[in-house]
Amino acid sequence: MLNEKLLEVLNHEGAVTIITSSQQAPGFHAVNTWNSYIHVIDDKLYIPAAGMHSTEADVKKNNQVLVTLGSKEVEGTVGAGAGFHILGRASFITEGPIYDQMKADLPFLSRVLEITVEKVTQKI
Repeated sequence: MLNEKLLEVLNHEGAVTIITSSQQAPGFHAVNTWNSYIHVIDDKLYIPAAGMHSTEADVKKNNQVLVTLGSKEVEGTVGAGAGFHILGRASFITEGPIYDQMKADLPFLSRVLEITVEKVTQKI
């Protein structure tokens, strides 16, 4: 599901936006991180969380998330720059081998946002 172009984008720095919704007004919440912080294992994204308290509250009510990411360093569909939308299901983990590995690499995290990818769409 995670194609070569997307993995190439993740090897270059760029901003990532994680969009959640608690299904209550006013609607959506967005939080940002960097491509370089994302770990990929199979069809799962692992993202360090130091804050993300509103994101976590949303995920407890509605675990569907939309992630947008890109890099201008990767050739896209119409020239320089490639970007993706990723739809998935999220949860937060606080223990286990993935948490331990990421905590060793990124000591600032308090939790890890795990996203099981369901759909990937290249937008540019």
